[in-house]
Formats: sequence, structure tokens, C-alpha cells
Amino acid sequence: MAHEETGSPPLLAVEDLNIAFVHPGGETAITRDVSFTVGAGERVGVVGESGCGKTVTGLSLLGLLPKRTARVRGRILFQGEDLLTMSARALRRRRGRDISMIFQEPMSALDPVFTVGEQLTETLRAHYPVSRKEARERAIAALEEVGIPSPHLRIDDYPYQFSGGMRQRVMIAMALICRPKLVIADEPTTALDVTVQAQIIDLLCELSDTTGTALLFITHDLGVVAETCSRLLTMYAGEVVESAPVDTVLRRPAHPYSSGLLRSLPGLSERGGRLPSIPGRVPAPSEMPAGCRFQARCPHAADGCEQGQPLRQLDRARLARCWRSAELTLPGAVTP
Repeated sequence: MAHEETGSPPLLAVEDLNIAFVHPGGETAITRDVSFTVGAGERVGVVGESGCGKTVTGLSLLGLLPKRTARVRGRILFQGEDLLTMSARALRRRRGRDISMIFQEPMSALDPVFTVGEQLTETLRAHYPVSRKEARERAIAALEEVGIPSPHLRIDDYPYQFSGGMRQRVMIAMALICRPKLVIADEPTTALDVTVQAQIIDLLCELSDTTGTALLFITHDLGVVAETCSRLLTMYAGEVVESAPVDTVLRRPAHPYSSGLLRSLPGLSERGGRLPSIPGRVPAPSEMPAGCRFQARCPHAADGCEQGQPLRQLDRARLARCWRSAELTLPGAVTP
């Protein structure tokens, strides 16, 4: 991890994050004791199936969960300041300027009644005292930076006049126009075709390299994480079950769930053979089992898995939520 190598504190430190939603029947927990860090300029991937708590974790970092129904406990330290205890006004100053987010579906994230230029300049002027002329010039430059052709003309177009890939580029431009220190990218390529996905991923990495912006990449695609990130967090049923450098996990995952995700990649299966899969499904938040939450789906379950599983430190750079990690040799995506 970048901050460990330099001895500097992490840019973002999430500590014991617990998220629950209130409903007439009581309160349902979504995440439990989620902890991780992101160093300055670091690219961290968060993977797991749908329902594992990835997106809700990302939204909580920016205070975007509904205030009336969401209960968020723990600490979210950004440059040493706890975002959870900040006033709404102070958090608004951070949001967009220091931390920004790229959402899954750009068509619903962009306002259809305003031009992309109006939305870009509004983001900039909300945080910096710039004139309308300067804001427009910087918005054109931002569109050019993300590969929008003829940005001086397209700036006055509405979101519906852009293709899906171009709308996602607009979202990236909006996220980066204030030069934030951290960008949370929530499944930014889900709705795009394979060619455009590759272009968007390359663009994000290039902009991260040139601007020094850290990326928290939320995705279900381990291939994307392998290409873009230096560290991997695997989430399952609202918990972090493994945290380690990407190359380490690809060679020798420490948690059976990480291994199952890697073995499910189509490129690793024999031609004409059966594609490996993880049996069962992620338990619903209201049906969380005691002990290891992955036990019912785990081929390595044994006596002892019915006990609560803490996140264990296996070595300096690796954590896993499995008491059998040290004795298991789990298949990864590449041969050691």
C-alpha cells in the first residue's frame, strides 16, 4: 500500500463501518465492521457479487444515503477528518471538490433538462470563484481531456444527444473537473459494450496517473481490477473477507470466496468444459447466518466455521476472514 511504503497516513481510512436501514419492522444491517484504506494516488478495487454491500459502502463515503432511513456508524477519515461527524455544509464543500463519484448509469446521473456544459460549469463554480467564461473554457478542456470530439460544440448538447460511452466520458469529466484527490468509480463500465469499456478503463487509469488522483474502483469484474488496481478488497454479505495486493490474490487467494470468483472467470476454463461456479446465492440482509457468512456455499467448510470470523492479519499486506486461510491452498487465476 502506498501510504505504508512512504510512512505517510492514508488519504482515506474507513474504520468499522456499519450501515443499516430502518423500516417499520426495525433495523436491517447491510454492512458489518467494514474497514479499509486508500493511499494518495492508489487504485483499490472492491469486488463481490450483487448484494455484497459494495455500492452502499461507496455511497456512504460521500453521505449520499437517505438520511431518514440509513444509519451509518463507524469512522470515515479523509485526510484525518471524519466525514461522518462533519456538518452538512462542510461535507458539501468536500463532495465534488476533494472526493467525487462516477455512478453506474450516466443517463440517470446526468440531468436531462440541462446541457452537459451547464452541468460541468455548475460543478466547478460551486467550489471555485471562477467567472462563467473561465468555467466554460475549463469545461471544454475537461471534455477534450476525456476524448469528446469537437468539445467546443458538444458542450451545448443535452445528455440524450450523446451515446452511452460518451455520456460516461461526460461523467468522468464532471468527476475530475475539480481535480479531486479521490474518485469513487461505481461500476463505471456496466452499461457499455466491450470496446467502450476498455476505452473508459484506459482513460481512468491515464487520468489517475497524470493527475495523481486515487481511485476506489467498485466492480464485479475481476479482470478490470487486475488491469487497473494495485490492491483488491473482496466483499461478501456486507463484510470485507480479503484485502491484499492484486497480484497476490491472483496467484494465491486466501479466502475461498475470492478463489471461487477467480475460478468463475470464463478465460480460465477448459474449452468445451463446464464453467465453474459458486453454488447458492448471497444471503439476504435479513437472513445472515451466524459465524462465517460464506459457510453454506464454501467447499472448504469445517468444524469451527460456525464461529464468528474476524479479519485476520496473515502478513504485512494481507488480511482474510477465514480461520483456515493458513492451511488451505486455494486456486487462483494464474500459476505461481
